[in-house]
Amino acid sequence: IRKTKKKEGGALRAQRASSNVFSNFEQTQIQEFKEAFTLMDQNRDGFIDKEDLKDTYASLGKTNVKDDELDAMLKEASGPINFTMFLNLFGEKLSGTDAEETILNAFKMLDPDGKGKINKEYIKRLLMSQADKMTAEEVDQMFQFASIDAAGNLDYKALSYVITHGEEKEE
Repeated sequence: IRKTKKKEGGALRAQRASSNVFSNFEQTQIQEFKEAFTLMDQNRDGFIDKEDLKDTYASLGKTNVKDDELDAMLKEASGPINFTMFLNLFGEKLSGTDAEETILNAFKMLDPDGKGKINKEYIKRLLMSQADKMTAEEVDQMFQFASIDAAGNLDYKALSYVITHGEEKEE
């Protein structure tokens, strides 16, 4: 019985802390998150806890997840993970600061020496030949917002900033 009381208090705190989280998403997105939440809430108590995470991983065929990994996931939330908290976590992941880091990490994979620059022609060839192929026009449009040095190298840290924060406005 003690356990439920603690969860109820946390749920109220979670609700207060994120009451406007629903306005960050389209109705269809909220529905998709609700489905994901329901799939993960294996014991159907309205909260995602360590056992739910273990069961979710097991249902995906991964049975060797360590407790400290699960604890780290749960610690990302500021309280018990009810649906509102779940949405909040995704809201943080899908907006703001994480976007720049995600883009930077993608560029870093193409920069094994960690120089912070990638050859312009190399990145152009990749963007025009892989996955969601870009046209030469689209790549050139992107280069308008990128700083490219005399050697033809793209500063991807600066470009990542522009992509996530908009073009720098000089006064």
